[in-house]
Amino acid sequence: MLSKEIQLEVNKGAMLPLMEEFYTIQGEGFHTGTAAYFIRIGGCDVGCHWCDVKESWNAALHPPTSVDLIVENANNYANTVVVTGGEPLMWDMTLLTQKLKEQNLKVHIETSGAYPLSGTWDWICLSPKKNKLPTETVYDNAHELKVIIFNKHDFIFAEEQAEKVNPKAILFLQPEWSKKEEMTPLIVDYVMKNPKWRVSLQTHKYLNIP
Repeated sequence: MLSKEIQLEVNKGAMLPLMEEFYTIQGEGFHTGTAAYFIRIGGCDVGCHWCDVKESWNAALHPPTSVDLIVENANNYANTVVVTGGEPLMWDMTLLTQKLKEQNLKVHIETSGAYPLSGTWDWICLSPKKNKLPTETVYDNAHELKVIIFNKHDFIFAEEQAEKVNPKAILFLQPEWSKKEEMTPLIVDYVMKNPKWRVSLQTHKYLNIP
């Protein structure tokens, strides 16, 4: 149970439930292969059964951490920061992104879009989930739409999401890791027939890095 003082700081985004932070090579989507400092924020109620970071779901397991400390750590590594989760938009991202940008850092987010957009972002990667669809603010501002393909029906979902996202968003299909042998050939075939889409792979898992 958080004290009232800490809860107030969390509510206004001055403290966030930090799960982990690490410097690595970005593995997925448009910025694959580039160095980035990842900030993983705890808390998610979207509940994907194939989520590979289920330990992020319960925000109470991750101590509220000052955004000043998070920014100080990030500034020691890369010029690009990726805020991920969990679902980071469960929290107010305004103060975190403001302070990161004051350090002249490029600020990206990976989100399901299930909550309204907060914060100022250089790149928004929207990865929508069927059980809690994105809000209009994220559809309207996403730079990248990345749909995870677990089964054949997900191609239909991907097209539905492509209709809702803004026309400038770059479209990616990515096989769910446990189904990659089965789904990757289907994705390759689909992209060749529908070239508005691109293939995304979890290259960090092939490289055995975080």
